[in-house]
Amino acid sequence: MAAILTLIISFGILLALALVVFCVIKWWDMPVIGVTPVPLFTFIAILFTSGLDVGLIMFPLGEFPTYADTAGNPEYGFTNPLAIEFGFWGFLIWGFYFLTSFYFCAIEPRVKFFDIPVVRILNNIVIIGTCAFTASLFLIYLPFYIPEIGDGETVVATFYLIVFCVILAAAYSSTDIKFVRILSVGSTFLFLSLIVLMWAVGDLGISGLAGTASNIGGYFSNIHKFVIPINAYHEFYLFWWFAWSIMIGQFTSRFVGGLKTQHLLLALLVIPSIPLAIWFSVLFHYYVNEISTAGLLNMAMVVVGITFVINSLDSLIRLYSDNLNLTTRRFGKLGYIAGNVAVLFGLTLLFKSQWLQIQWIGAVVVAIYLACVIYILFRHRDCVLSITTSPEENDLDFEKIKVSH
Repeated sequence: MAAILTLIISFGILLALALVVFCVIKWWDMPVIGVTPVPLFTFIAILFTSGLDVGLIMFPLGEFPTYADTAGNPEYGFTNPLAIEFGFWGFLIWGFYFLTSFYFCAIEPRVKFFDIPVVRILNNIVIIGTCAFTASLFLIYLPFYIPEIGDGETVVATFYLIVFCVILAAAYSSTDIKFVRILSVGSTFLFLSLIVLMWAVGDLGISGLAGTASNIGGYFSNIHKFVIPINAYHEFYLFWWFAWSIMIGQFTSRFVGGLKTQHLLLALLVIPSIPLAIWFSVLFHYYVNEISTAGLLNMAMVVVGITFVINSLDSLIRLYSDNLNLTTRRFGKLGYIAGNVAVLFGLTLLFKSQWLQIQWIGAVVVAIYLACVIYILFRHRDCVLSITTSPEENDLDFEKIKVSH
C-alpha cells in the first residue's frame, strides 16, 4: 500500500508540474481575471491565509530536530534543516495553487468539468474532509503550545472545546464573504506582527536574520530533490498540499485581478515564499540557540494559529456550501451554522482517532486531476486550445471595477 501511495503522489506531482509549464507557455501574456477581482495584496492575503493552516505555526519547532538528526534520518543529510522546512512549505509547491487558480479562472468556465455530478460530489467530499483534517491538526498540537492546560502532552476536554469554538467561529464567518476577506487581511497582519515580535525577542538583528536565512539557499541548490517524496513524511506533506490544491484554486480564483499568466505564476511562487522564509528563519534561530517560547510567545503563536484555522475553514466552508447549495438562504443562518459545525467536528474526531488519513484524500485529488485532463483531451481539446482571454463576463466585470476606481 505504501508503494502504491508513493507512485500515486509522484505521478500527480509530475503531472501537475507538466501542466504548469504547458499553461505558462501557452497563455504567457493572457490576463487572468476572476469573477470578483481584487487588488494584488488582497488576493495574496486571501491565498496565503486560506492556503496555509495551523501547521505553519505549530510544526517547525518540532520538525527541526528530526531534520537535523541525519544519523537517524540520513535522507535529510543533503542539506540543512531550515532548507528542508522551507522546501516542505515554500516556492515550488505553490505552483499547484497557480495551476488550479488559472484553471478555474480561464478553463473551467468553458469545460464545466466540476459540474459533472460525480466530480462535484468527490470534490466536495475532499473539501469537507480537508477542513476536518485541519481542525484535527490544531487539536493534536494544542497541548504542545499550551502546556499550562493538562500535562503538555495529552488532549484534554478543554482542547476539544477550543476546537469546537474555532469551528463555530469559522462557520459563522463563512456566512458572509466580507468576513472572509476581512479575516484574510487581518490574519496576514497578525502573522507579520508575530514574526516581528519573535524577531525582536530573539534578538536576531538584521545581520542575524540574514545570516540564518542564507541557509535557505540549500533548498534552491537542491530543488530537484523536493519534486518527488524524500521519505514517507515528505510524502505526507505532498499529499496534504494536493488535498488543498483544487479547493484553494477554486476559492481564490474568483479574486484574481487581471495579472498576466506569467506574472500570476511569479507572484504565487515568490510573494508567499518571502514571509515563509523569514518566519522559518526566525524559528530556526530559536531552535539553534535553544531559546524558549514558553509564555507570551507560545500564546501569541496560538492566537495566530487560531486565526489561520478559522481563516482556512471559513473559506472552505463557504466553498463547499456554495457548491452543494447548502446556503443560509436555504437553511437559515442557525441551521447552516449548526449543520456545518456538526459535520466538521465529527470528522475532526475521526481524523484525530486515525480513522481517516489525509493521504487518501490527496490520492482522490490526483485522480481528479487525471480525469480532468482526459476529459478535456477527449471532449474540449479544441475549445481549450482556442482560449485567448478570461471568460467574457469576467472581463466586463473587471472593466466596470477599473472604471469605478
